[in-house]
Amino acid sequence: QVPLVESGGGSVQAGGSLRLSCVASGHTSTWSFMGWFRQAPGKEREGVACITRLGSTAYADSVKGRFTISEDNAQNTLYLQMNNLTPEDTAMYYCAPVCWIGPRVKYNFWGQGTQVTVSS
Repeated sequence: QVPLVESGGGSVQAGGSLRLSCVASGHTSTWSFMGWFRQAPGKEREGVACITRLGSTAYADSVKGRFTISEDNAQNTLYLQMNNLTPEDTAMYYCAPVCWIGPRVKYNFWGQGTQVTVSS
């Protein structure tokens, strides 16, 4: 497995923005898909965004129009630009080499994640 390290989370007021980053730890690898996932208090983990090497993207309805997934191929870094944040976006955010929107993700190598807290 290739460890992934998430960063960029923090505390922000509703309507604010954050940009999350995800980088490979130890060594780089080739990815066909990369996705962002989140787990809010009392809820199961869900996929919110996905990107393929062809540039295709997919988003959960709850974040569509507000979140943008992208990658920097030169640095093997995945990003999640989050705009117009709401308290419902409060969650621990994770990245993974999986393309999956919604709950019940079949993946078992999650990193530490990065916490996003949105205050009203």
